Amino acid sequence: MLVRLFFIVPIIMCLIWWGYLRQNNYTAKQGLKGFIYILAFNLILIGFFTLMIYLTQ
Repeated sequence: MLVRLFFIVPIIMCLIWWGYLRQNNYTAKQGLKGFIYILAFNLILIGFFTLMIYLTQ
């Protein structure tokens, strides 16, 4: 179940960011740094939880 969240959370965060960009009349190119930050944050989060799973087994 937790593995599904690893894929759902970044998608939801990117959709929220996309909605923010659209609402404020920004292009996706202008918001690219935000998408990169979202993906980097989620990769770090996934890495942390993966490490914790292996360390606690």
